[in-house]
Amino acid sequence: MTIIMKKNLTLIVVFVSVASFAQKMKITQGEFDFIKGQEQINVEFVYDNMKLLKKNLSNDQYVKEHSAELEEDAKGKGKTWEKSWYASRELIYAPKFLELMNRYLHEDHGIYFGEEQPEAQYTLIVDTVWVYPGWDAGIMKQPAKVSTLLTFVETANRDNILAQVSSKNAPGDQWGSSFSNENRMGEGYAKTGKSFAKLIRKKAF
Repeated sequence: MTIIMKKNLTLIVVFVSVASFAQKMKITQGEFDFIKGQEQINVEFVYDNMKLLKKNLSNDQYVKEHSAELEEDAKGKGKTWEKSWYASRELIYAPKFLELMNRYLHEDHGIYFGEEQPEAQYTLIVDTVWVYPGWDAGIMKQPAKVSTLLTFVETANRDNILAQVSSKNAPGDQWGSSFSNENRMGEGYAKTGKSFAKLIRKKAF
């Protein structure tokens, strides 16, 4: 097999791997008419129900196993990673999601999505359901995948669900190489925000 043929085969394998996990976004409840006229939407991120990998590990199981693997490589490495794993929720995932939501809905329609907006009439709950961190080995890589349940509720009455959307397998990838699981997952949240904002814009305006 020639070098060119090998490269083409590699590209095909990578393309098929990415294509087979295309994002699926489905409205499971409600409509988006209530968003018109709003100036701000409160956003909360929830990770309590998150499962990881094909084995559907709980967050505690995943952190324990992965931290132990890293500790075998170098003492202290697992503890350092564990801190960054949890810090990434506030430093990467939430900002990436909100950046894309606001790019399409605040800049175009004046609706600001942000955390800690207690005066907002409505709250968007971003519940992470399942995550695959992906991997990067240079020439070969697998993007991260992020599945979430996106629920709009009335801030003063959380039992009142206005709309709910299931987002599955939002791909997280970057140009070039990214050896950080957290950065790849952050791109999955960015993709979720982008697709969700476009869906709202299409249905509400």
